[in-house]
Amino acid sequence: MPKVSVYDMNGKVVADTELSDAIFGIEPNTAVMHAMVVNYLANQRQGTQSTLTRTEVRGGGRKPWRQKGTGHARQGSIRAPQWTHGGVALGPKPRSYYYTLNKKVRRLAMKSALSSKVLDNNLIVVNNISCDEIKTKTVVNMLKALGAEGKALIVMPEVNKNVIKSANNIPGVKTTLVNTLNVYDILNYDKFIVVTDAVAKIEEVYC
Repeated sequence: MPKVSVYDMNGKVVADTELSDAIFGIEPNTAVMHAMVVNYLANQRQGTQSTLTRTEVRGGGRKPWRQKGTGHARQGSIRAPQWTHGGVALGPKPRSYYYTLNKKVRRLAMKSALSSKVLDNNLIVVNNISCDEIKTKTVVNMLKALGAEGKALIVMPEVNKNVIKSANNIPGVKTTLVNTLNVYDILNYDKFIVVTDAVAKIEEVYC
């Protein structure tokens, strides 16, 4: 079982904990993680892009010149795709990019992402994260003490408005809950800071 130190908000080691091998100790599957990231980004797309076809562009109702005898190529409308200001041929229209991956793939991707953080020594377990008031400096000092001053993802077991609002103004820092955790965020942030209660919930869900 992977064994990691548990820190407090001042960066001091207060205990050691063993993580589940089935979740934090597997060989990361990069292909599955890639598929999950592509799926996540595709599902974020609004799909509202739209171009006008020749039937939707204003004008072009009259034939620009007679069919024969002008020396020009025959034309039926000045709003055909080959004309400037004409309609777009085969252009994008509003559509949904949403698709799903099966449950086994999603679970394997999550376990692989969590295990990769352990292998890279980028997983930091904290016994508790709390703020008496909304104060950005409290979270900044905690990140500095933990050696996580770059991009960091803070995973909470439940909503704590003081912590969330205190971290909101810090560039590159995001707070999330166990039930909204996703592979993209885990891989996108350098440091994965997780509260001990959140670790227990992750192991309960994915075991």
